[in-house]
Amino acid sequence: MKRKHQKTLELIFSRPVSGNIKWRDIEVLFIELGAEITEREGSRIGVRLFGDRRVFHRPHPSPNTDKGAVAAIREWLRANEVTP
Repeated sequence: MKRKHQKTLELIFSRPVSGNIKWRDIEVLFIELGAEITEREGSRIGVRLFGDRRVFHRPHPSPNTDKGAVAAIREWLRANEVTP
């Protein structure tokens, strides 16, 4: 895993939950882990990873991911044994 992806993963698992993670960095991390990303209606995207499909909303107008989404992503990654 490239250092940039490792840093994003570390930010996702940091405590307290970070509010400064760019959504694009999370998408790129998903792709690095083997995800298939599809565009949905509006700002939604579908992420197929770990044999599971999740739907997320791209944040706007700010590029930063909200803390609730970061916490949900962290738990999804942890449940599939992806940790920093």
